[in-house]
Amino acid sequence: MKYVLALDQGTTSSRAILFDHSGEVVAVAQKEFPQIFPKPGWVEHDPQAIWETQLGVAREVLIKAKAKAADVAAIGITNQRETTVVWDRETGWPICNAIVWQDRRTAPACDALRKKKLDRVITKKTGLVVDAYFSATKVQWMLQNVKGARALAAKGRLAFGTVDTWLLWNLTGGGVHATDVSNASRTMLYDIRKGTWDDELLKIFGIPRSMLPEVRDSSGDFGSTTLLGGSIPIAGIAGDQQAALFGQVCTQPGMVKNTYGTGCFMLMNTGAKPITSKNKLLTTVAWRIGGRTEYALEGSVFIAGAVVQWLRDGLGIIQSSSEVEALAASVPDSGGVYLVPAFAGLGAPHWDAYARGTIVGLTRGTTRAHIARAALESIALQVADILTAMQADSGIKLKELRVDGGASLNNLLMQRQADLLGVPVVRPKVNETTALGAACLAGLATGFWKNEKDISKHWKADQRFKPKLKPAARAQVMQTWQRALSKAKAWATSD
Repeated sequence: MKYVLALDQGTTSSRAILFDHSGEVVAVAQKEFPQIFPKPGWVEHDPQAIWETQLGVAREVLIKAKAKAADVAAIGITNQRETTVVWDRETGWPICNAIVWQDRRTAPACDALRKKKLDRVITKKTGLVVDAYFSATKVQWMLQNVKGARALAAKGRLAFGTVDTWLLWNLTGGGVHATDVSNASRTMLYDIRKGTWDDELLKIFGIPRSMLPEVRDSSGDFGSTTLLGGSIPIAGIAGDQQAALFGQVCTQPGMVKNTYGTGCFMLMNTGAKPITSKNKLLTTVAWRIGGRTEYALEGSVFIAGAVVQWLRDGLGIIQSSSEVEALAASVPDSGGVYLVPAFAGLGAPHWDAYARGTIVGLTRGTTRAHIARAALESIALQVADILTAMQADSGIKLKELRVDGGASLNNLLMQRQADLLGVPVVRPKVNETTALGAACLAGLATGFWKNEKDISKHWKADQRFKPKLKPAARAQVMQTWQRALSKAKAWATSD
């Protein structure tokens, strides 16, 4: 068998990538699907659109590579995390649109949990900060607000899943209702130390256990699909950020990767013991392989690449996302402009659901180039905030940052990132590390690759960006950024 197929289901598009034995990309197919914004702060997806685009690109990538099902050793799935789908087991039909990870509608429910001091028990068990970002309050909202949902749940007819579970259900014709440990750890319903769904948490959110998928190792048996012209085993699942950590071969404690996608996600491998954060980072499961669980510290930036999409679609100052680098590079700096892209609140280490986007430092001389530069810098600045918190929590000084995701191809941004962190930023030759991670987990389970050492041989650096900014200048920029952040925080009230 020549290939492993990765299904990479993201926030704005579904992708399918074929990898060969050397971990190289053989073919890629991608299709965007609609973003639905019913009210301010609400973000939804049509689960059928997710499934149809994902199946479509899986078929398309095989055609592009002139490959058959018999050429594919296994399928690995990686997915936008926390996004919540609930469907009727009998019909296979969703009861409403998926509520996306970016959605803020349940922020008041999170406030209520904090008022009751339930946030402490939730954080202790799950490693997560109580926030609308995670799945539990989204499921709770559906049960409370979708007509007839509670009655169907009581009869055991409703199934809940993150996007991986929804895809797996459809790929197996409703035969397998399962997830992996990395996705389970993002629901706010899973005890990451005991490795089980937690009855106390289920009671807090009013969610019946009958709705939950079975939790399996990230690399192992998830059934098989016959929808691609023959039977192919599904043998790997991981949430997109954990998959990228694995794809970047950050398999030793202290290694860190940052993915620049719609949001930005930095993970540090902390090994077999979870580290409790004192700086509002998340303690999460990295993966479980052969029954051994490894953990990570994570910081999440909600709006990263999405700020460039906003420049394109919202402001219209660029025609395509690829234009942003040249426009930003046409000025030497941002001209004192700072953009805080808190369009969906602020993630780590601030966790402010009521923060909103703001631009400060505008003058009559400000041009669209300055705003484009400030937008790119906002990504690097948010990442720098997270790394500061991560080093404080772990006591580990970063040696280098491994980067991936669409915006990591922007050389101006990567150089600025190195400048603001004061450590080298390393971009690998294969930038598709999220999909590669899912492929590696699947390939590991099926013998396509022998072991983790076999996989690590394929990782190669493409470019290293060394810091050029002096420490005093870096400190000045970060100080001004903190002032800009203070203008954005708590802007929207809970009502």
